[in-house]
Amino acid sequence: MVYFKNIIPLFLLAALTFSCKPDHRSEPDIIDININIVSENLDQELFACKSVTEVQNFLNKHSHLQKYYFTEAPVESPQLAGYLFNVLQNPDFQSFRGQLDSLIGDRKAGIVDSLSNAFKRIKHYYPAFQAPKVEFIVTGFTGSDLYISDSLIIIGLDYFGGPDARYRPDVFDYQLRRYQKAYIVPSIVFFLSNKYNRTDPGDPTLLGDMIGYGKGYEFVKFMLPHTPDSFIIGYSEADLKRTYNSQQNIWGYFIASKLLYEKNVLQKRKFIEERPFTTEIGEKVPGAIARWVGWRIVGMFMDKNPEVSIVALMEIDNASRILQESGYSGQPDEVE
Repeated sequence: MVYFKNIIPLFLLAALTFSCKPDHRSEPDIIDININIVSENLDQELFACKSVTEVQNFLNKHSHLQKYYFTEAPVESPQLAGYLFNVLQNPDFQSFRGQLDSLIGDRKAGIVDSLSNAFKRIKHYYPAFQAPKVEFIVTGFTGSDLYISDSLIIIGLDYFGGPDARYRPDVFDYQLRRYQKAYIVPSIVFFLSNKYNRTDPGDPTLLGDMIGYGKGYEFVKFMLPHTPDSFIIGYSEADLKRTYNSQQNIWGYFIASKLLYEKNVLQKRKFIEERPFTTEIGEKVPGAIARWVGWRIVGMFMDKNPEVSIVALMEIDNASRILQESGYSGQPDEVE
């Protein structure tokens, strides 16, 4: 079983093409594909608890929550029920929970149905795929933002109220933009891509990391073809446009600094991990810029090789091959 938690601060800031070029990804026929997502609103059951004992009964009934979702709770397991009950009794939190219902809206229409459409596409390309169960919960940031496994997805809705929410998660300002409903489904699909994204464990280079991320986000674009790029990559529209228009300078810096085949972990982190901006290149260059460049490379590779399916792309573990066959050298797309 593969699982991820607290995923957005660590990984979502990744790369995708900001492009004037038409999107040539073909739409698979998913009309006859049946996907049944079982979803459950655990927050409703939790908020119905009237005592610490009832909260403990809730935790006992859903024992997987303590094993997977509350792994970084501010109290030890024996005190969790009491802690959660105090949270539930807080009038400010009760008001926040009511506000969340308004901000999130219809969970089925806004989240579950979008997941269903993405899962249908995944099943089209990977027939063995089975849709995970989806659980919604609100705990006052006691648990994770997202937990994702092959069989279960837990969505901590309190993290995704967006800029109008009374309370927001305790993360850096540049991360907050992605903590709203529109980022939930792209985040989930990105991490599901890990199961299919073949990489070379013997390649410790920055290029290997770049292409790995690029393939993952190309996967998201295939499975969520109508999702705006900004909701997939975590860059603002302004950052996307500015970065796209500056990519020749960015690529030039990578080449001049011999970064593509860099193996030093500390050096790679400067370009692959999330930061407010990439100071080494310039204060207007957003963080995790290597992931963005990686996606540019993968995108151009797919444009140059239209016969390569998304399944075939995910199987390629040779990062240098993808770079070479992409022909990428910092140039923008050709407008058609």
